Amino acid sequence: MPEGSKRLLAFIALRRQRVERRHAAGLLWPGGSDERAAGNLRSALWRLRGADIDLLAVDKCSLRLRDDVAVDAELVGAWAARLISGTMHPDELVIMQTWAEALDLLPGWYDDWVLLERERLRQRVLHALEALSRHLIAAGRIAEAVEAAMMAVGVEPLRESAQRALVTAHLAEGNRVEARRCLTTYRGILRRELGAEPAAALTALVHHGPTGPREWPVESREVAVS
Repeated sequence: MPEGSKRLLAFIALRRQRVERRHAAGLLWPGGSDERAAGNLRSALWRLRGADIDLLAVDKCSLRLRDDVAVDAELVGAWAARLISGTMHPDELVIMQTWAEALDLLPGWYDDWVLLERERLRQRVLHALEALSRHLIAAGRIAEAVEAAMMAVGVEPLRESAQRALVTAHLAEGNRVEARRCLTTYRGILRRELGAEPAAALTALVHHGPTGPREWPVESREVAVS
């Protein structure tokens, strides 16, 4: 697929809603006149049709994605929203490669609209991974909970909520040494990068354990104190 057509399709797919042709042309081809941008848009649409990629509904004034087209980034965002809100189906308590890939949406693209969507989806997936770890602990699937939290930490080592999810998962499995090792590593990163210390609540969690039901799922307490 030609680069211009690829960028047009990605832009419309991430918007999902109807977009004015003039707006799309000006945003995707900002370097020239309005007439030139409009011509580039027509060429991109023509090349999509020539490649037999029939995913857009187009009229004289606007473009939009066809209603029967699924977008992977949108599906991941919806999965993340369900995890965060706690309305997910039990079958959704798994880590899939598609969700890991969503942490770096359209790699190598640096348009402003891509950077905004990339960060929005990245933040949502990170929150979802932390929530997934908590839900897996509650379900007694501690090893998977550790994996979900480690994925979040791997993406953003300075993210304290991700470190907290990982520490909580280790404690739920009774691995207090692993929890302390995580805290030590995190403290080193914070001091080196920011000249800061971990929050007192995280340090207390590692050294004294959870302090209430919000910290520790009922299903995991027996494992934690054994």
